[in-house]
Amino acid sequence: MSDKELSKKIVTLVGGEENVNSVFHCATRLRFKLKDRTKADKAALEATPGVITVVESSGQFQVVIGNNVGQVFEHMMAETNLQDADNPNAKKEESSEKTNFLGKAVDIISSIFSPLLGALAGAGLLKGIMALIASLHWIDTASGTYLILNAASDSVFYFLPIFLAITSSRKFKTNAFVSVAVAGALVYPDVIAAVDNPAKLAFLGIPIILIKYSSSVIPIILAVWVQSYVERWFNSFVHQSVKNIIVPMLSLLAVVPLTFLAFGPVGNLISQGLANGFTWVYNLSPLIAGAVAGAFWQVFVIFGVHWGFVPIMLSNIQTLGYDTMLPMLTAAVLSQAGATLGVFLKSRNTQMKALAGSSTLAAVFGITEPTIYGVTLKLKKPFIYACISGGIGGAIIASGGATAKSFSLPSLLALPTYFGAGFLWVVLGLLVAFVLAVVLVMILGFDDPKEEAAKTETAPVKKEVTIEKEILVSPLQGKVLPLEQSSDVAFASGAMGKGILIDPTEGVLTSPVNGTITTVFPTGHAIGITSNDGAEILIHVGVNTVKLKGQFFDKRVKEGDVVKQGQLLLEFDIEQIKAAGYTTTTPIIVTNSAQYLDVLNTMETEVKREDYLLTVVV
Repeated sequence: MSDKELSKKIVTLVGGEENVNSVFHCATRLRFKLKDRTKADKAALEATPGVITVVESSGQFQVVIGNNVGQVFEHMMAETNLQDADNPNAKKEESSEKTNFLGKAVDIISSIFSPLLGALAGAGLLKGIMALIASLHWIDTASGTYLILNAASDSVFYFLPIFLAITSSRKFKTNAFVSVAVAGALVYPDVIAAVDNPAKLAFLGIPIILIKYSSSVIPIILAVWVQSYVERWFNSFVHQSVKNIIVPMLSLLAVVPLTFLAFGPVGNLISQGLANGFTWVYNLSPLIAGAVAGAFWQVFVIFGVHWGFVPIMLSNIQTLGYDTMLPMLTAAVLSQAGATLGVFLKSRNTQMKALAGSSTLAAVFGITEPTIYGVTLKLKKPFIYACISGGIGGAIIASGGATAKSFSLPSLLALPTYFGAGFLWVVLGLLVAFVLAVVLVMILGFDDPKEEAAKTETAPVKKEVTIEKEILVSPLQGKVLPLEQSSDVAFASGAMGKGILIDPTEGVLTSPVNGTITTVFPTGHAIGITSNDGAEILIHVGVNTVKLKGQFFDKRVKEGDVVKQGQLLLEFDIEQIKAAGYTTTTPIIVTNSAQYLDVLNTMETEVKREDYLLTVVV
């Protein structure tokens, strides 16, 4: 299945566009906020090729895809009317689902930091490499080469408030350029220089506590959050004719001084509190802290709450100059890679061996979702072995006092950022985590899925004794076309099931079977029916006609109605639909055709309503 086809199928299985409040993606997941969770078919999504698994956490419906999630997301945005959660102009309806405080906090943090993760990790890795080659005297730190490369690695962190202003403005739905201006004031050269000036500054007689806000995290997030309310308040009464100029000016006048007077110092105290709190816990027992971090980090990843630790890591680096958490977490990542390698070496199942082989390499480089959901957690025991190994490796690393000098994704690539005191302990801890996980899997084993598959294959198949069939009549009058000619790839590819196309000559649609109406889209453009014999049929009038929002469609049935073959289900205005720029060519799909031996099509090129159309062979 191509990325484009996968994106369409995912949208369908989460309940359609009309069931999505917002969607964004991180490194491996599409993160949906759904209006009604019950409309999403989790089981069907997990069975979809290209989807690793589905995770529900923190009020998000997370579809785990893997490294190609960005491409799938781009197709989704191009082919639908869904609102990107990173779009500052997105107007979203409120979800009926209630989310607790932790869920809301994780959602905010993941929305703000996930777009930055690639740049932060890449710059952090480059920063670590520059520090390594400088310490080995492979480059002259006074040279122009070093100056330029160091600026490239350091700029993201120095100007981090500006980057966070952009993503925060998207999350809080406020003017991004005003947010950047607020962040720019925090790192303005004269302000930075004034921090080291013994002369005290005041704003309108109120003393200012100046702090270096370069690399800071919490202050700008608080400032943009407040800006979103201030800006809405000004927008409520400033006249439309001058709103585009006056509202940004008033917002800057209000938010920038307030940030220096209140939000900045408070945010800095929160940052220091997070860093000091973690350091206090770490100092109680580095060994226990490392064991817990190494053992449970991937559990946090499963539930999507690992985002809550990102501000702590960044705060540690800003306030302390280093972070002790990142090296410990790398043990958790490498242990998953080791467990997956063990599965690759031991499994006799061809599919599992192939998946484990590719997932091992991805995990070594920090992408563990395919490893967890496709291999270790799926087989259960390897995941437990990996947690044990990660805990031991994390304890070794923490005992050696290892630190990260810059932020990066926990992976083998991050090793240069750990160079310095305790580096040998990092190498030892990672080796132990990786090798021990391989050994535990090889010795203690797991339930190889091949054995279960063999039992299934030996079971007698009673359906082969007789062949039964169900006849579907045409619900429309018009020209018959093969399904492959549909302009909608999801239908044309057969991903939705086998079936046929009809180009209707009149806008009257009737039931092809005796059965029950299972789905009537609010827009009226699509109807789902389950026949009395179990065939699940989808009739979708046109392509992208959902965008008409019900115009030109007149529904004559509702969900739950029992209908008879030939009964009127829907009327639609062909000419008006075509005039609006849409086709009315209609797929008639047996969506559960995989449960049948075959679906046979009529050989006629034109049909009338209630003419023979399809045969479902049982």
